[in-house]
Amino acid sequence: MTHQQLTSDQLQQLAKIRHLALDMDGTIYSGKTLFDFTLTALETFRQLGIGYTFLTNNSSRSVTDYLAKIRAYGIDAAPDNIYTSSLATIEYIKDNFSSAHRIFILGTQSLKNEFTKAGFEVVTEFDTPEPDIVVVGFDTELTYLRLCKAAWWIDQGKPYIATHPDRICPTDQELVLVDCGAVCQCIESATSRRPDIVLGKPEPVMVHGILRRHNLQPSQLAIVGDRLYTDMAMALNTGALGILVLTGETRPEDLNENNDQILVFPDILCFASEIVKVRNNTSGI
Repeated sequence: MTHQQLTSDQLQQLAKIRHLALDMDGTIYSGKTLFDFTLTALETFRQLGIGYTFLTNNSSRSVTDYLAKIRAYGIDAAPDNIYTSSLATIEYIKDNFSSAHRIFILGTQSLKNEFTKAGFEVVTEFDTPEPDIVVVGFDTELTYLRLCKAAWWIDQGKPYIATHPDRICPTDQELVLVDCGAVCQCIESATSRRPDIVLGKPEPVMVHGILRRHNLQPSQLAIVGDRLYTDMAMALNTGALGILVLTGETRPEDLNENNDQILVFPDILCFASEIVKVRNNTSGI
């Protein structure tokens, strides 16, 4: 269903939106190229008083890294505008393992820095203290020794958390970027253990952090993205409104049924324009 066919009930859902959880690659940019409508759409949301948080499963980069990336595109953003699977993992551990302090991380230095900043002690493959928990993320700095050490602690029964489920990371390079989910499958083959929990989209924990941060109800949040099985699945899992844009992975032919909780727009600017009409009472509600 496109923005030109929205029902009165769906327009009323749009009228409730106070905050957006924005996917990045495929939604605001593609690879290294910012969509030409992105800045206009973001300015429209700002003028309407609708906040937004850039949401990503990629745990290889810190909030600081992502701020530098999107600011290079000319997007004005603060740390509160970024929420990653790394932050969701940290919040999950604090909520569910309150006594945990030492963490073994199969991840980049940026991911380790996020945990250190949050007050955890990061245990290396050379340290003797046992970790309380093993965290596996998107490790673009992976070494065989660290992979084997992570598998050892997991095989010993330590709590085991994956930051997100993605098996590969999208890229315009002539590479297959092996992501967190594929590394977890490697560990499962060696240890017969799957992660105790896999965070990131579509896990509802990703949304709970944003709702808590901005004091929102699910009906006041729209999850905007280009993937049915992550972005839209998370909307369905959490009771938020899903806004599917067709600038990334999903094609119109992939849509085989209508769902009142998922609205489809060609891009985020068309979505912004529809909200303007709703706010101006020109939609006929």
